Amino acid sequence: MKKFTLILLSFLTIQLSAQDFYDLYTLQTIKITFAESNWDQLLDTEKAGNEGYTMAQSVAINGEVYDSVGVKYKGNSTYRANQIKNPFHIELDTYKDHDHQGYKDIKLSNVAKDPSFLREVLSYDILGNYMDAPKSNYANVYVNGNLMGLYSNCEAITKTFTKDRFGSKNGAFIKCNPPAGAGPQSNDFPNLVYLGEDSTDYYESYEIKSDAGWDELLDLCDTLSNYTDAIEQILDVDRTLWMLAFDNVLVNLDSYIGAFAQNYYLYRNEYGQFVPVVWDLNESFGRFSMTGSGNLNSNTAKQQMNPLLQINDSDFPLLQKLLSVPSYQKKYIAHCKTMVEEVFASKAYYENGLILQELIDASVQADNNKFFTYNNFLTNLDSDITGGGGPGGGGTIGISTLMNARTTYLLGNSLFTATAPTVSDISFSTDNPVVGDMITVSTSIADGTSAYIGFRINEFAPFTKVEMVNDGSGIFQTTIPVKATYTEYYIYSENDNAGKFSPQRAEHEFHNFTATSVNTSVGDLVINEFMASNDMTQVDQDGEYDDWVELYNNSNSDINLSGYFLSDDSEDIMSWQIPAGTVISAKGYLMIWADKDEEQEGLHANFKLSSSAESLILSDSDGSILDEVSYADQTTDISYGRFPNGTGDLQVMNPTFGLENNNDILTLEDAFENEKLIVYPNPTIEGFWINYNGVGQAQLSVSDLYGRVILSQSISTENWIDTKGWTSGIYLIRVNDSIGKIVVR
Repeated sequence: MKKFTLILLSFLTIQLSAQDFYDLYTLQTIKITFAESNWDQLLDTEKAGNEGYTMAQSVAINGEVYDSVGVKYKGNSTYRANQIKNPFHIELDTYKDHDHQGYKDIKLSNVAKDPSFLREVLSYDILGNYMDAPKSNYANVYVNGNLMGLYSNCEAITKTFTKDRFGSKNGAFIKCNPPAGAGPQSNDFPNLVYLGEDSTDYYESYEIKSDAGWDELLDLCDTLSNYTDAIEQILDVDRTLWMLAFDNVLVNLDSYIGAFAQNYYLYRNEYGQFVPVVWDLNESFGRFSMTGSGNLNSNTAKQQMNPLLQINDSDFPLLQKLLSVPSYQKKYIAHCKTMVEEVFASKAYYENGLILQELIDASVQADNNKFFTYNNFLTNLDSDITGGGGPGGGGTIGISTLMNARTTYLLGNSLFTATAPTVSDISFSTDNPVVGDMITVSTSIADGTSAYIGFRINEFAPFTKVEMVNDGSGIFQTTIPVKATYTEYYIYSENDNAGKFSPQRAEHEFHNFTATSVNTSVGDLVINEFMASNDMTQVDQDGEYDDWVELYNNSNSDINLSGYFLSDDSEDIMSWQIPAGTVISAKGYLMIWADKDEEQEGLHANFKLSSSAESLILSDSDGSILDEVSYADQTTDISYGRFPNGTGDLQVMNPTFGLENNNDILTLEDAFENEKLIVYPNPTIEGFWINYNGVGQAQLSVSDLYGRVILSQSISTENWIDTKGWTSGIYLIRVNDSIGKIVVR
């Protein structure tokens, strides 16, 4: 995500200082070395079979060498066994735990469809200004010392990508391309049409990249087709509208809006929303002509392609269902117009095309395996190319020939000329907001009949939308809570004919404001006790045995926890925010369920605790860490808590859920199997035996986890304890100085 700034730099600037693997203006050099001379045959054989990897002896990336690396051919229409220059997929960690600057998968496209060599890289660069998109640049690729040619080097959409862009990697992850490849020979398209509840009906159209995901995909298709009013609960609609706007403006028809409705991914984030990611832009800028209802066979047809293409076609429910909602259609047109004005009317795309063309000129000349001529490369930014190319062949419209005329057409379209609102003069009721307060937001809006503010405090979270009220003079206002020291927000307004965002690239870009917080001193608020494996100890309000965390307030004052965070990830200490308005009383306890189920009532974090080694981090609204604990493997139904309560070191103990920790500490030895005391069976249903081998009688005390004494009596050699009528759960047994537990089911 990007923060909107008031100083507008040129739309596309050369980042001279950036030297990462996907720096747009740095040519990469990738050298693949196979031990076998027949490496091409080996890769072709795998491609024709199970598409497995072949081990390369090494892969060198800009001189950095990685040994034992997986390599295979990739691609559908751009791969051919009889051509020299095929696309590659390099997987650095197939055989060893390699990565290059954090990247493990490298996708190299052979530019088989594009005489300009610009379409894919330029398109990704444009797209990245409006939604999360793969990075892309160029690489000269060698195999066994021979130059294969110049490739486009596009960031792979993997769990590494989703973790970086969306903050998680374990959600449902779906590649929306038919596994067997799309084409006129098939009617299996990933168009999100609802086909019923049988997941097998979807197998030929989608590829699940996560452990599960079919149920989630069917839920999305069903909601889109039959419950569109609820679509924002399961789909990031704004990012979807940006994707559809991009595909239409750039006449990118080998996409969702074209004949095969493909080339995108869906990832379900931790907030339950599917987020779309665009993939495979080698035929953007009008190179692909099939719409599904016909072909755009002339330049004019492409230049004047309907901005509402497919709006009435039930085979494209993202377009038909979303754009039939008036507000969504206005937002979609606003996104289209922003893109057209910023990128194409300004000619920014053309200037950057010239820069990239100069950057790769020598590499294109040196590429003896390219699919078009060098002269085609020099001219296709401006002029049409007839014939040539790799698999499929066909003519290619000049990029500026397409976009200059398309810009004129779109900006003259009645959908684009409608008067949109103007949003200005955003202000707040105070210049120094404080976390926990309410703040009034005001803005002046001309030509707007309605407006709302969208705000959030977590960069990966959906924006919360609150309607703004017109005071009658064009000043729109509303009140929102200040939940953290940093808040991202945008404003949207519309009238009967058009809509407008502020900033215009929202929700991808946004305004922000900061607030101060009443600081909590380290030690005042602590992680007092937690249980990472709860089988029989304590149930939540729904009767579920979930992991839990106990906070304790050591101070003599109540603490407002609005804007505070709890996390099990040291790289994302703000992963779960304690809900606004949560207060922990002086010398009081606060229980939080760590069950990754925020839809339940009460305090339920968006993560689960691991019973193996992990950390817990408590931080305030400034991001300052108040308490952090690390732990090793945990025992089921045994907690880890502070003794003395609130101040002592963490140690293994019998759980005291929501109560003062005591010193009934469990030793590492099994208290029930020492030389004096044997208890069996454990767990039990109706009762248990206690065999006591000590001298004389002993005093037995049984209590529940709240400290209530259930049984107290003297025992001798053999004793039967009847548990009929006892509530299922864990009970603590004390016999003289021996302490242990019994589980009653």
